[in-house]
Amino acid sequence: MKKLKERWGVSSNFQLAIIFVVFSITGSSAVFIAKPFLNFIGLHRDSFSPDFIWGGLIYLLFRILLIFPFYQILLVVYGWLFGQFKFFWEFEKKMLSRMGLGFIFK
Repeated sequence: MKKLKERWGVSSNFQLAIIFVVFSITGSSAVFIAKPFLNFIGLHRDSFSPDFIWGGLIYLLFRILLIFPFYQILLVVYGWLFGQFKFFWEFEKKMLSRMGLGFIFK
């Protein structure tokens, strides 16, 4: 835990626990939100020919692609709600720049 606290610049175990809680809630929420959003925009699982294996895979691909932006947004929102906005904002910028999407913040 000590190495992780040093790496992230966290001072207490309580702050580290809050960060872990935010990560877990964010992941669960992003997965939970993706399905209703696909239904809202009219992409139901049944629309992708359920008898054909590629139909189900295409639906899952859309769902996974939606999880990524929802995760990014929710990470900062939950970080703000739990009082760790600065940490998660810096974490977000660092992660997106490593993925080649750093131009978003310039």
